[in-house]
Amino acid sequence: MNKDPKPILSVCVYCGSQPGRDPTHIQAARILGNSIADHGLQLVYGGGTRGIMGAVASGVLSGGGHVTGIIPEFLMDKEATRHSLGQLDELIVTADMHERKHKMFDRADAFVALPGGIGTLEEIVEIMTWAQLGRHRKPMIFGNINGFWTPMLELLQHMRDQGFVHTAHLVQPLVIDRAEDIVPAILAAAAEKGREGEAEIISRL
Repeated sequence: MNKDPKPILSVCVYCGSQPGRDPTHIQAARILGNSIADHGLQLVYGGGTRGIMGAVASGVLSGGGHVTGIIPEFLMDKEATRHSLGQLDELIVTADMHERKHKMFDRADAFVALPGGIGTLEEIVEIMTWAQLGRHRKPMIFGNINGFWTPMLELLQHMRDQGFVHTAHLVQPLVIDRAEDIVPAILAAAAEKGREGEAEIISRL
């Protein structure tokens, strides 16, 4: 895994394959998708065509953006992907969840967690774990739409306060409340990491 910051060309979005009960979550997914396309970035996501997943992808596609779906074979029917072949620009079918997650990591320059369930939580936590272990410096964002992630953020702070996040400076996900602010925040964070890297190089000269 590359630990150096790089230009943002693609954004991985973790989110639910169901729509959930709050209609603003679907709306936020479409807004984020449009924003990704408007900024000339590519979407990397779990490949589903339903729920919040489908809304993000349709938002990107309607804006003329590029979408890469990555999905294990056993989920092709469950998430309606097999019946929607041809809608995505690129579809990568993996043997299992582990291969899927690694391909998503390799293809993405930043990570966003929109509302979702256990799978979404597991994915963003793993990315934060890799950051804590110093395996990457890619921006990580909680799209805290209508306060969805607030309980999780409170738990993370509790872990820090209790001394269990031993490299807290490496685990600093951004918390963004509005979908339209997510991509600008990613680009600003990447630019800041780039300046920090340049300053570190100069200090070694």
